[in-house]
Amino acid sequence: MLHSPQEVRRMTTYIHELSHWPIFTWDPIKLAPLLATVHQHQGRLQGRMEALGFSLQNEATLLTLTQDVVKNSEIENETLDPDQVRSSIARKLGMDIAGLVPADRHVDGAVEIALDAIQHFNKPLTKERLFNWHAALFPTGRKSMNPIMVGDWRYDQHGPMQVVSGALGHQKVHFEAPTASRIEEEMNIFLTWFNNKQSVDPTIKAGLAHLWFVTIHPFEDGNGRIARTITDLQLARTDNNSQRFYSLSAQIRKERSSYYRQLESTQKNGLDVTDWLEWFLTCMEHALLSTTETLAKILRKARFWEQHKTVKFNDRQRLMLNNLFEKFIGKLTSSKWAKITKCSQDTASRDIQALIELGILAKEAAGGRSTSYVLDKGKENKEGI
Repeated sequence: MLHSPQEVRRMTTYIHELSHWPIFTWDPIKLAPLLATVHQHQGRLQGRMEALGFSLQNEATLLTLTQDVVKNSEIENETLDPDQVRSSIARKLGMDIAGLVPADRHVDGAVEIALDAIQHFNKPLTKERLFNWHAALFPTGRKSMNPIMVGDWRYDQHGPMQVVSGALGHQKVHFEAPTASRIEEEMNIFLTWFNNKQSVDPTIKAGLAHLWFVTIHPFEDGNGRIARTITDLQLARTDNNSQRFYSLSAQIRKERSSYYRQLESTQKNGLDVTDWLEWFLTCMEHALLSTTETLAKILRKARFWEQHKTVKFNDRQRLMLNNLFEKFIGKLTSSKWAKITKCSQDTASRDIQALIELGILAKEAAGGRSTSYVLDKGKENKEGI
């Protein structure tokens, strides 16, 4: 049977309406094995990164943060250009890398929020800091063509804050947030809790903070992105490290459907949040395991440049080789080389031929209208790359 949003609203009690809100409970015995596994992965990753040295740590941070900023927005169907994000992060971190491109205001804003959260994780999370994040997220004071309230709590001038889907008249209400009149008090309680030390495990605290902030939904827009940024801040406190070596947002993007399902069911199932924390910790475990791939890319690239440090590559070759190690999408052709490096087709062909003669690139076996090239796997395997 279909109901109007108002009818659905009357039939549903959300967790923020319960008398013991916001006193969350969970089953520590059920979560203990998963939490221990996550802690083990966190410690192992921290040890591996410390062994890499400063330069490779910066490389890992750049790669992880780029992924984190892009995917945090992508979860909400907001698209940011990865090259702009990478360039913005590199500039703000003072890193000298090739291929920097200009970044627009929206990209710079998203990067500033992410960096503020992890670089200043020991600073208190305050209303003013959240307002600054929100203003940076919406630098024009608009979302697409629509004006939004920026740097302030929502006013609910158009009715209750509801997350809905479906055609007009047949909407499904996934969740309704507390009324605007409650936000100031709710956020004061949340911020006091977040900034104070508790006996709760710090990784569990990250999961609780995520759920709690999303439930309050204090802003007119951007609540999900800011909730995940708060989570990253708490995880930086957990690791006691201002560098990021794994991306929870990237993993949430992979598991977006289950993420939203779990958030929705948790809003309607009482203050025992064991199921949410189990989902959160499992997602954390997956994120930490995925970092193995990131480290492999970084180490492979580092070994390559160490083994070829005496070779005099030109700037175009360095740019394209770094692209192949980091983020190249599709097949490498001479025309694509020319377009990316802004050179002629003849120059691109000469650059590629020189790398083939060095045994660094090889022609792909598969035929086609255009010849394509890859890193020479035989050379890589022989040299242990």
